Amino acid sequence: MKYKRVMIKVSGEALAGSAGFGLDFDTIADIAKVIKKCADKGAQIAMVVGGGNFWRGRSGKDMDRTRADHMGMLATTINALALADAMEAEGVPTRVQTGIEMRQIAEPYIRGKADRHLEKGRVVIFGCGTGNPYFSTDTAAALRAAEIGADIILLAKNVDGVYDKDPNLYSDAVKYDKLSYIDVLNQGLGVMDSTATSLCMDNKIPIRVFGIEDPENILKAIEGKNIGTIVE
Repeated sequence: MKYKRVMIKVSGEALAGSAGFGLDFDTIADIAKVIKKCADKGAQIAMVVGGGNFWRGRSGKDMDRTRADHMGMLATTINALALADAMEAEGVPTRVQTGIEMRQIAEPYIRGKADRHLEKGRVVIFGCGTGNPYFSTDTAAALRAAEIGADIILLAKNVDGVYDKDPNLYSDAVKYDKLSYIDVLNQGLGVMDSTATSLCMDNKIPIRVFGIEDPENILKAIEGKNIGTIVE
């Protein structure tokens, strides 16, 4: 494995499969099977999940932004618990940690405990983003990756890399194989939001963007194969 400790960011939409909303348990099971392969090969795996399959902060028209973001954090926790259940069904020891305390269902985020879980071969799934409104789960992935010393962030999306424009709308969209952080910021390419991208740049954490339609891409990315787009 090229990378020993990785942060995998999975969008909520990816967990919805073709339905586009809610949870597709076949998709989640497929992701869990690949994570098990990676863990069995010695990779230390942390994950951040989005909540867009249930709720986005901007979904509530005229809603108070802080309250809307708190609702989004709860959505990410639903996804984290679903992923954890699928992991444990595959025999992968898993812990869910949340940025907002909900002790009856998950551990509160404590960096030292997360680090220890990873060292013991447990997958750690971070829910509730950073625990603060106005920050996306992309920023949570970048922040947690920096805190735990991840070698790379793997962005598993519904598109197979970074394009100069939306490939779903433009047939002539061109995919990039490699980009710099500055390219992403200057061109507004939407790999991650600007806060997350800047945090990765400041801490020299590379980002690999690839499609999750084939969950085996997670294993390929950790092995260092040239899939999707690399930002560094």
